[in-house]
Amino acid sequence: MSYEYEHRVLNPATEELVATVPATSAQEVDAAVARAAAAQQKWSALAPADRARALRRFATTVDQHLEELAQLEVREAGHTIGNARWEAGNVRDLLDYAAGGVERLSGRQIPVPGGLNVTLLEPLGVVGVIAPWNFPMPIAAWGTAPALAAGNAVLLKPAETTPLTALRLAELALESGLPEHLFQVLPGAGHVTGNALVEHPGVAKIVFTGSTRVGKQIMARCADRVKRVTLELGGKSPNIVFADADVEAAAAATPMSFLDNSGQDCCARTRILVQRSAYDRFMELLGPAIEQVVVGDPGDEKTQMGPLISKVQLERVRSYVTGDLETVTGGAPEGPGFWFPPTVVTGVEEAAPVAAEEVFGPVAVVLPFEDEADAVRLANATEYGLSGSIWTRDSGRAIRVSQAVRAGNLSVNSHASVRYWTPFGGYKESGLGRELGPDALTAFTETKNVFISTEGSAQ
Repeated sequence: MSYEYEHRVLNPATEELVATVPATSAQEVDAAVARAAAAQQKWSALAPADRARALRRFATTVDQHLEELAQLEVREAGHTIGNARWEAGNVRDLLDYAAGGVERLSGRQIPVPGGLNVTLLEPLGVVGVIAPWNFPMPIAAWGTAPALAAGNAVLLKPAETTPLTALRLAELALESGLPEHLFQVLPGAGHVTGNALVEHPGVAKIVFTGSTRVGKQIMARCADRVKRVTLELGGKSPNIVFADADVEAAAAATPMSFLDNSGQDCCARTRILVQRSAYDRFMELLGPAIEQVVVGDPGDEKTQMGPLISKVQLERVRSYVTGDLETVTGGAPEGPGFWFPPTVVTGVEEAAPVAAEEVFGPVAVVLPFEDEADAVRLANATEYGLSGSIWTRDSGRAIRVSQAVRAGNLSVNSHASVRYWTPFGGYKESGLGRELGPDALTAFTETKNVFISTEGSAQ
């Protein structure tokens, strides 16, 4: 095996070296595609029940290593231990869920004159999954599990900063009995390993989660090859609080709606829109709620927010919060690690960079609105459309605003965005296609139509 370079994986909370991981070269990607294509032919030829059983064994093996995977996620990504345990469990649950779809992946019989018409759902072949650093385990599984269930092979390229859980999952796949080369992890740089996957003619589809800027580049290169693509990109999601809402509940729930994973979440509710008549009361409640968030050692069970992923990300977040902004802040550790305090910005215009651009850190802005129409206008005044929340006691308003906000995932009186059994994806520049949910497997298939004539002489 040949490598372009080695990447140092640092613990974001301490800046200590966790591991050194060799990066995959373009030549090695080519060899991996060939191995995957051969494995995929054998995998897709298995009886559906056998593929389903293999994925369930994989899920069981992951379940037996949940704590190991969670602790690895804490070290390489700085996630709180509670979040990391949920993420490892999500991988297990998604494998189980996808396994349940293998034997239900069926076509249709469509009435036609003069014969029988059926559709077949056939696997694409080799799928490339490019996963991000903010949720390395679950998002890798979002593409991998349904792609395998649909009969494909998967080449997973994890982010440079967080390759360790992906590499361990590949080992667990082999331990569980999944065929060799069917699921391969190829760590490396985006401009080398990622580009090689995107441009390889033997890769039928790319699943990418990351920035909108890179997503557009991948989409353009896939278009040149008419290659299928699913994109889950950026967000600047609204948290809309109407005066008729339970303002106390809305304020209490707001901090973790944008501080979970230190704000490194495309679904983070970083634009807090509050009806003007409830604004003062909401801010009175929000300040103490922000100050109570426990920021510190990700391995501590009580910690609610950990560090940012890297020094680069820390400097990016700092650039948005300049000294002349009005802020409400919480605490953060001093010393080693990439720490930034929970921060709420007030008194800015809606077009200000901190209010309009994706900061991807523990920073939110509060903007007042006048009425329902103004709330919808503000919610939609962004190039993104991934997620959002609506707080109101008026069920009619909840439905109207849910229909009017241009986003793929909305919650009423809640901040829940992701469930593996419901579809997930964005409007506008937040992405293309949908992941998760009951239709996830079909996104990794081709539809073939077959007409069988019943007319003519019998033989």
